[in-house]
Amino acid sequence: VVEELRTKPSRAAEVAAMERELLEMYGDPALDEKPALLAKRGGAYYSEAAVDLAAALLGGGGSPYQVVNTYNRGTLPFLPDDAVIEVQAAVGAKGATPLPVAPVDPLYAGLVAHVTAYERLALEAALHGGRERVFRALLAHPLIGQYSYAETLTDQLIAHNREHLAWA
Repeated sequence: VVEELRTKPSRAAEVAAMERELLEMYGDPALDEKPALLAKRGGAYYSEAAVDLAAALLGGGGSPYQVVNTYNRGTLPFLPDDAVIEVQAAVGAKGATPLPVAPVDPLYAGLVAHVTAYERLALEAALHGGRERVFRALLAHPLIGQYSYAETLTDQLIAHNREHLAWA
């Protein structure tokens, strides 16, 4: 199993390759049926869910209750109101309103709050740049959380992505 994991491309790499191939196929004006490759891509019925959501948001039908990404607005009391959460919500022409959820076990609430802090710090690093911002975001991530690891990863991330970072 380990050898297979080391040699086989990741699912993300496989999907990226399929995306490139599909985009090339879609460029062919003679294409008049769904490519068979699309079935291997995954995400079946996503388009139906997206249309249902759009219909609900536009007030033209659709399921009134859907799982969406929306602002917290007090749904999870341990997160800021403007944190984005994925929950079941009432969806209509005025947007999505999160439905009440059961209390979250403190173990999981801590992890969710921890990851949310990382996401906010990562967003600051992405928007404003700077090695210190990148470092702080990585240090806050619960899977890193150690100074030496965060230092090493910061340097590697910046080195690997320097051409895309105007500030680096």
